[in-house]
Amino acid sequence: MSEMRHSLDQLNLIAVKALCAHNTSTNNAGYVAKALVAAEADGLKGHGMSRLPSYCGQAASGKVDGQIQPEVRSVADAAIRIDARHGFAYPALALAVEKLSELTTTTGIAVAAVTHSHHCGAAGYFMEALASQGLIGLMFANTPKAIPPWGGNQGIFGTNPIAFAAPRHNHEPLVIDLSLSKVARGKIMVAEQEGSRIPEGWAVDAEGNPTTDPKAAMAGSMLPMGDAKGAALVLMVEILAAGLTAANFGFEASSFFTAEGKSPGVGQLLIAIDPGPLSGDAFALRLEILMEAILGQENTRLPGARRLGLRQEARKNGVLIKDQLFQQLTALGVVG
Repeated sequence: MSEMRHSLDQLNLIAVKALCAHNTSTNNAGYVAKALVAAEADGLKGHGMSRLPSYCGQAASGKVDGQIQPEVRSVADAAIRIDARHGFAYPALALAVEKLSELTTTTGIAVAAVTHSHHCGAAGYFMEALASQGLIGLMFANTPKAIPPWGGNQGIFGTNPIAFAAPRHNHEPLVIDLSLSKVARGKIMVAEQEGSRIPEGWAVDAEGNPTTDPKAAMAGSMLPMGDAKGAALVLMVEILAAGLTAANFGFEASSFFTAEGKSPGVGQLLIAIDPGPLSGDAFALRLEILMEAILGQENTRLPGARRLGLRQEARKNGVLIKDQLFQQLTALGVVG
C-alpha cells in the first residue's frame, strides 16, 4: 500500500475543511484538527487523521454536536465542572486546561470534571499543555465498552486511558500516556482500515476467542494490561472518569467509531498541581536527579523519547499518510 509525506499544516487545513463540511463550527474544527494533527506528528496514528472519517460521520448525523460550546461552572474554590454538551471533547478539554492553569496560581491544586463528552484522543496532549505551564497534570478518561471485568467475557469498561505530565527544567515535559488495554483500540482500527492482521493477545472476538482479525476484534473485546491487576485499574479509572463526573459508564456509552446512536456521553477527570509549594521549590531539582538515575543505566530511555523524535521529524518533513486514507480525507471536505 503506497504512502506519501504531507505537511502538518496541510493536514490541519484538510481536517478543518472536512469537519466544517460536516456541521462543525470553525472554532470547534480548529480544536479537533490541532489535536488530530498533533497525534499524527507524534506517531500516535490511532488518535490521528484516521479518526477524521468517523468524527465527520458523527458530526453529520448529530451523534456529536459540532456546533455546541462547552459550559463551565465553579463548584468549589479549586474545582470546576465542565459540560461538553455532547460536543467534541477537545474544546471542553482545552477549556479545562485554561481554567485549571488559572486556579492553581492561588489554590496550588485544582480539579476539573468533564461530563457528556466524547473521544479525548491522545490524553497526554492536554497534560503536556499543563506541564508546559509548570504544572503537573493527571487525567483519567473512560471510553465505550471494550474490556470485560476480570473473569467475564462481555465488555463493561472502556480502554480507559491515564495520562500524566510533569514539567522539566530545560527539557520538554515528561509525558506518560497509556490506555489500560494491552494496546489502544485505535491501533486495531488502523489495522482494519489497512487490511492487516493484529498480534494474538490483543483482543478476543464476540465469542471470547483469541483473534488476529481486526474486524472480529472490533466486534469483540480488548484484553487488559496486567491481567487481574490491570482490570482493577480499569475499574478505578471508570469510577473517577465516569462515576465522579456523572457521565456514561463504558457499557452505557455508544461507539466512538460509528455515526449511529446517541452521543457517547463519556467523562474525563483532570487534576493540575503546582509542584513548587508542595516540594519547597525543590521539585525541578529532585525530578532531574531521578531522570539522571534512569538514564545512567544502559538501554534505558524516558517515556515519550520516541514521540518527541517523531514530532521533530514531522515538523521538518511532514508525516507519511497512506494514499487510500489521504484520498478519503480530502473527499470529506467536498461539500455536497
